[in-house]
Amino acid sequence: MKYITILCDGMADEPLEKLGWKTPMEAARTINMDRLAEKAEIGMVRTVPEGMAPGSDTANLSVLGYDPKKYYSGRSPLEALSIGAEMEAGDVSFRCNLVTLSEEQETYEDRVIIDHSSGEITTEEASVLMDALKTGLARDGYTFYVGTSYRHLLIQKNGRTMELTAPHDILTRRVGEYLPQDEILRDMMVRSYEILKDHPINRKRRAAGKNPANSAWFWGAGTRPELASFEEKNKVRGAMISAVDLLKGIAVGAGMHNIIVEGANGGLHTNYRGKAEAAVKALLEDGYDFVYIHIEAPDEMGHQGSAEDKVKAIEYIDEKVIGTVAEELQASGTDFRMLVLPDHPTPVRVRTHTSEPVPYMLYDSTKAEAGCREYSEKAGRESGRFLEEGYRLLDHFLGM
Repeated sequence: MKYITILCDGMADEPLEKLGWKTPMEAARTINMDRLAEKAEIGMVRTVPEGMAPGSDTANLSVLGYDPKKYYSGRSPLEALSIGAEMEAGDVSFRCNLVTLSEEQETYEDRVIIDHSSGEITTEEASVLMDALKTGLARDGYTFYVGTSYRHLLIQKNGRTMELTAPHDILTRRVGEYLPQDEILRDMMVRSYEILKDHPINRKRRAAGKNPANSAWFWGAGTRPELASFEEKNKVRGAMISAVDLLKGIAVGAGMHNIIVEGANGGLHTNYRGKAEAAVKALLEDGYDFVYIHIEAPDEMGHQGSAEDKVKAIEYIDEKVIGTVAEELQASGTDFRMLVLPDHPTPVRVRTHTSEPVPYMLYDSTKAEAGCREYSEKAGRESGRFLEEGYRLLDHFLGM
């Protein structure tokens, strides 16, 4: 038996008037999901434990079988594992987003967050901007690391964790009320705007009609994580396919192999089919028992508030990922189980994560469950199946 999880980040949503009061999952043309749903187990699962912030960090730990209440030590330390940043006991890491702030106000505090991802800036452009920050914000005990696209890191030696606000939670709001209380971090953010606002990269982006990456934004503080080995815990050899450093970091911490796919960028136009083909190869040729495909696009479209593009992302996943994987594994004659689900909702209406339970679909090629006509939030609720502790879903999936 081979196992594959297809994690559609932020896919769950609410009914929207512009979609005829359907959710993006319901509005999307999903031939492959619905075909599998007819013979699959459909249900609901709470991936974010009560009392914890709804994020891809806590939720993906749950889906991978790790109880966030036990294993979660912050978002950015997981990303630090991915990019090879060294963290010692006592060190604290912070996510360093490159964000777009409004520019017409006189003071930094009065500016508004327009875009948490700076128009999904390329890693190549972001690397140049991060080099400018490394030079302009140099300070003993603080080290910047370049990540992917708008997602980067700052590590403080012998620091302390603190509550900081995620930029995607305060889009269109005045930033002054959400700045760090820590004077050093606050000063770095204010100075970052002065360093970046007129940088040649940003002048070119404005001229091309793109959002400038004109400020650093720190959040997601945490300490070095300690994850149990995925293989030892579950008795399967696992691999991760993701364009996002957070997921790559979870894989490193769990001892899973990261498979890098050319053209996978975490955006709407990522290399969907390349991810699917890499997963099939890992399962059929490279000796892996379990592959986790993480796809960021629905989440990003939710943050952008675009119902139309979120529908597109779901349709791309259905056609190019789920369709490709199911067809190739079925053609090979291999027995397999496929688990499809979001990690959390990212409703277009609110443009940020929420903590409601999400629908899951568990398909087993060796069984014919009395399934549903479609895979959707409504189908999950109406199934009557509900798993309160999301980290237990993996055991169910693996048949343990």
